[in-house]
Amino acid sequence: MAHMQISTEASSWLLQARDFLVEARRLKPGPARNELRQTAKVLRQLAEREAQAESAPSPDISHYQS
Repeated sequence: MAHMQISTEASSWLLQARDFLVEARRLKPGPARNELRQTAKVLRQLAEREAQAESAPSPDISHYQS
C-alpha cells in the first residue's frame, strides 16, 4: 500500500507570498499595495500547482521501454 507523505514545511512560494503580504499591509491602499497583493496571489497559485504536481502519481513509463 502506498503511503502519502504530507509535508509540514511551507513551500518557498508560500513563504515569499507571506512576505509580500506583510509588506503590502504596511502600505496605504493604492497601486503599489495592489501590486504586492497580486504578486502574493500568483505565488500562492504556484505553490498550489507545485503541491498538486508532487502529489500526482508518477506516470508509468515501463510500457514505453523496449
